[in-house]
Amino acid sequence: MRHRKTPFIFGFLVVPVALYILLVIWPYLQTFGYSLTDWSGASSEMNFVGLDNYTKLFQDSAFLGALQHNLLLLIVLPLATILLALFFAFMLNVGGKSGTGGVQGVRGSAFYKVVFFFPQVLSVAILSVLFQGVYRTDKGGLLNGVLIGLGIVDEQHPWDFASNPTFGLWCVMGVIVWSGVGFYLVLFSAAMQSIPKDIYEAAMLDGAKRGTTFFKITLPLLWESIQTAWVYLAIAAMDAFALVSTMTPGAYYGGGPDHHSEIMATLLMRNFITFGKAGYACAMGVVIFFITLVLSVVSLRVTRREKIEF
Repeated sequence: MRHRKTPFIFGFLVVPVALYILLVIWPYLQTFGYSLTDWSGASSEMNFVGLDNYTKLFQDSAFLGALQHNLLLLIVLPLATILLALFFAFMLNVGGKSGTGGVQGVRGSAFYKVVFFFPQVLSVAILSVLFQGVYRTDKGGLLNGVLIGLGIVDEQHPWDFASNPTFGLWCVMGVIVWSGVGFYLVLFSAAMQSIPKDIYEAAMLDGAKRGTTFFKITLPLLWESIQTAWVYLAIAAMDAFALVSTMTPGAYYGGGPDHHSEIMATLLMRNFITFGKAGYACAMGVVIFFITLVLSVVSLRVTRREKIEF
């Protein structure tokens, strides 16, 4: 085996690498090629236009607005999801005290983990239908029903959350955070369970408070998991197509009203399928790819820390 190690490894890698090149790398290269043409997507005819699509892209107010919305998602989504998941994971694992003075999670923590994780098993279609009911524009909607019951909103003039230029994108962000917190709670809980409870007990015997143990013990030891979560959530923030297209108003793929909830993915699909601007849409896809790639690399670099062992 030692003398034939290279052929052995090559034999296992050649098929996966070939499939990866065929199914991943090649479509990326094709997309970049199409972005340099005026291809309509419906015919084989296309003319080379060079970088004209990219020049138009950064002069397109709709695209620049969608880019701003994606950047807003990029800031709010990872921050809110990770903070909530860390807080709940900390409380469910080391937020309580045992009868002997040791450290343990709050009572019923195993049940709470299942409840928090439940939204993760719901498909995007179910989430969309569920929250369309929550945001309904009458007293039958959950939020309007509560607001009308409290006397904050007039029954004859309920709030239209998803169609409101101010609230539309924030409503979608709320759904994404709600559905994602459970997954990262489980991820952080698994990492916390690998931390010896003796460390917490020793710190508390020395007079450390809960906040101190979180920032001085939990956070540094969970940093690699947080780094991974941040990268995944940054990628999710650059997408969010399914929920935006189904929950916000607008002709073809949502994004309304008047592009106030538009993101790059919905604008791409509208140009590709509805307007027949496949080359222009491919240019958007290339830009999204490079933004996501740069963000992932920067996130990994910025959040890099020396590994702490115990």
